[in-house]
Amino acid sequence: MEKLRTFKIQCGSNILDLTSRTHIMGILNITPDSFSDGGKFLQPGQAIEHGLRMVEEGVDIIDIGAESTRPGAEPVSVEEELRRLLPVLEGLLKRVDIPISIDTYKASVAETVLKTGASMINDISGLRFDNRMKDVVAKYQVPIIIMHIKGEPRNMQQNPYYDDLIGEIYEYLAASIHLAVKTGIARNNIIIDPGIGFGKRLQDNFEILKRLSEFQGLGCPILIGPSRKSFIGKVLDLSPDQRLEGTLAAVTIGIQNGAHIVRVHDVKQVSRACHIIDLLVGKTSIAD
Repeated sequence: MEKLRTFKIQCGSNILDLTSRTHIMGILNITPDSFSDGGKFLQPGQAIEHGLRMVEEGVDIIDIGAESTRPGAEPVSVEEELRRLLPVLEGLLKRVDIPISIDTYKASVAETVLKTGASMINDISGLRFDNRMKDVVAKYQVPIIIMHIKGEPRNMQQNPYYDDLIGEIYEYLAASIHLAVKTGIARNNIIIDPGIGFGKRLQDNFEILKRLSEFQGLGCPILIGPSRKSFIGKVLDLSPDQRLEGTLAAVTIGIQNGAHIVRVHDVKQVSRACHIIDLLVGKTSIAD
C-alpha cells in the first residue's frame, strides 16, 4: 500500500493524529427515521448514555445527527434540529473529553452548536446546500468533513448515473476544497468523504472502496461511512441490524486503500477489527 501522508487535526482541545492509526467516528442518530437506528435514541438521556457507551468502547469522535439523511428523507426545520441536538450536545460536553462532531448541512445549526462547544462539522453536501456554511466554518476554524452527494437525500437514489464515477466524485470534492480554502478554511481542517450510499448505484459503492486510494491525490484525510448501508444489505439480503460482518469487510478494504476515519454504528467490534487491520497495513506495530 502507498505510504499515507501525515495528517494531524486540531479538534477542540484534542489533536487527532490520523496517520498513527485508524480513527473511529461513532454514529449517534437522534432522529425518529434514520435507516438503522431511528427512534432508539430520541430521548436525550438515552442518547447521552449511548454516547458514553461508545466512549467506553473506544470511539475517537462522536458524530451527532438530528436529521435523517437516509434515501427519501424529508428535511426538518432548523428549530427542530436544534431542539433535538442541544440537550444531547450539552449533556455529552459535560461528561466526555473527546471531539463531538455535528452532522448538519445548515449554517445556522452549525453556528449554534459550535458556539455551544461542538468541535467539528460533518456536511453531507460538501458545502453546497447552504451557501453560508463555508463562512461559519471559516469563522470558527474547526475541522469540516466535506462529502460528495448526487442530488438531495429525498431524491438521491432515484436512478443516479455517472459517466465517470471516481472522476466525477474527485472533481466535486476538489471544487469543494477550493471553495473552502478560498473562503478561509485552513486546508489542514478539511476531511473528505466520497459519500458511500449518497446518490450511488449498488456497484458504485464497491467501486469507491476498491479505488479509494485515488482520492489521496486531493491531499486531505479520507473518511468512509459504509456502516450497515444498503449496498451491504442488498448483496447479503440482510436487515440493517444484521450487517456487521459486511460492514467489517468494507471497513477492512477501506483502511487498506487509505481511509483515515471510519464512521460506524458498531464501535466496539470495529475498534477491535481496526486494531488488527492497522497492524496488517503498517499503521501500527506490535510494539505499539
